[in-house]
Amino acid sequence: MPDKRTIRRRGVLAAVGAAVTATVLAVTMGSTAHAATLYSDDFNDGDSGGWSKSGGTWAVVTDGSPVFQQSNATSQLARQFAGQTGWTNYTVQARVKPLSYGSAGLAALAARSSSATKMYRLALLGNGRAELQAVNGSTITPLGSAAGFGAAGTWHTLRIEVSGSTIRGFVNGTPVGSATNSLVAAGRIGLITAYASASFDDVTVDSGGSTPPTTPPPTTPPPTTPPPTTPPPTTPPPTTPPPTGDQLVVAPNGDDAAPGTLAQPLRTIQRAVDLVRPGGTIALRAGTYAPTTNIQVLKNGTAAAPITITRYGTERVLIDGEQLPHTPAPLNGSIPNAERGVFHIEASYWRFVGLEIANGPYGIFCRDCGNNVFDRLVTRDNYETGLHIQGASSGNQVLNLDAYGNRDPRKNGESADGLAIKEGSGAGNVVRGARLWNNVDDGFDAWEFLSPILVEDSVAWGNGVNRWGFPNFAGDGNGFKMGGGDPDDPAVAHTVRNSIAFDNAQGGFVDNGNPGTMTYSRNTAWDNGGTGFNVSRSRSTLTGNLSVSNQTAVSMGTSTGSGNSWNIGGTWNDASLVSTNPAVITGPRTSAGAIPTSNFLHPVSGAAVGARI
Repeated sequence: MPDKRTIRRRGVLAAVGAAVTATVLAVTMGSTAHAATLYSDDFNDGDSGGWSKSGGTWAVVTDGSPVFQQSNATSQLARQFAGQTGWTNYTVQARVKPLSYGSAGLAALAARSSSATKMYRLALLGNGRAELQAVNGSTITPLGSAAGFGAAGTWHTLRIEVSGSTIRGFVNGTPVGSATNSLVAAGRIGLITAYASASFDDVTVDSGGSTPPTTPPPTTPPPTTPPPTTPPPTTPPPTTPPPTGDQLVVAPNGDDAAPGTLAQPLRTIQRAVDLVRPGGTIALRAGTYAPTTNIQVLKNGTAAAPITITRYGTERVLIDGEQLPHTPAPLNGSIPNAERGVFHIEASYWRFVGLEIANGPYGIFCRDCGNNVFDRLVTRDNYETGLHIQGASSGNQVLNLDAYGNRDPRKNGESADGLAIKEGSGAGNVVRGARLWNNVDDGFDAWEFLSPILVEDSVAWGNGVNRWGFPNFAGDGNGFKMGGGDPDDPAVAHTVRNSIAFDNAQGGFVDNGNPGTMTYSRNTAWDNGGTGFNVSRSRSTLTGNLSVSNQTAVSMGTSTGSGNSWNIGGTWNDASLVSTNPAVITGPRTSAGAIPTSNFLHPVSGAAVGARI
């Protein structure tokens, strides 16, 4: 069913249209004439933030220095992906050390991974050869090969160059292959093993040198929202200059006049945000931070030097917004833009890692923001949406988010979601590994976001239940709401794959009136109070999805599908599933932050339908 909000014109979109164009042009690799570092990871921070796992046993371990290792030599396919699906012309390089090979084993670097099974791959093989390959599912097309590479226990430097339809591969500077191939035009980078174990290190991505534009790229305009109106403090802020190093340490018992070292930490997160420079890290010591004004993130990092705010080591950090204004706002009240969020972000190239954010007027509110990474966050019990991205926002990655218990007394449950990317536009926003549960409205909401979003490997459950006793309850209760809004909104082609919606008050996966050509592949809807897959007002394509024990299995309209549970026939009920116990998938995450794997909702028959998480 449609979102219960009043349908209205989007004043924000008219204002941000130029900003969207500027942002996309500025960050799209094909529009730049000179090489620039778009991504790098040497794993020296001890974690795998920014990478998305598909199979295998991965961990950052020490091999002289920190490396990213896949240790399960029997895994049929183990993959980690990073970067943006819109990347086109670039060079990716990494050091790769095979540790052991099984029969037909390989360790590889990938470029232009448009999916987990479609990419270009430079593989070290157990037979002592390196091979440049075009991979399309089970079809492997060799583009070149060279002997004398791949010895186990030896580091190799692999490099793939993709420019237009030209694909080149090098091992230790030696050409392996150069070919013309048009299998895939854009995609992420990947680290891959098959029946092998291997270590990976020093991953870099540099943009290609395509023809320069005839006019200089536009610059991102300043935020249109006025600065916060909070009165100035009665005492002037500290004037201590920032330290010369690239890390600022903050502790609840610190001092904002201190230099921000481990021995002399700062006290407030805002002071560290004001001092940090591009490439710097803000490390928060354990404890509870309870700001009385929200944390304003208004300056940019850069693609080559993003700014990171993270917990110190594995210490638990809680940022509690209960003392902020609007916690909660009164019934039918409004929250000024600048006061939305414990973190209010109007900036690009930041990484938020390992933080817990609760009881705020929104947990994180990110407006007109781009190329940020939200990694292993917990946003819970906020008085609006847990993590909210809006306006001219592109290239943001939401990875392994837990968002639950978010509610909005001011609207009787009408709008507080676990995760929302709404009321705006911008290419390249990605959600992976999210768990969104017991939120008052929806798990995920893409209301009036007019650019495609990718959602994968995520789970939404228990949303839309009035746990707070709100009168005139207005929560919608969908697992994944994929757009919708004004009747004259353009069609948007969102993608949802390998995700699960269960036990939501209404729909599992719903188009909400978005007429777009959306793609739903290998998802599972189980035990939802409404329709498992409601795509009746879109032109979607559904492949390999599973709908069991919902009030209604599917509402297709003019959408099309194949290989879904309702296409292949048979009896589909709880008895046809290996397990209906969600204890593992809803339990503690793995040490790497991933959702733990289980046989939850897998078909007893082994049919290739539904998600595998």
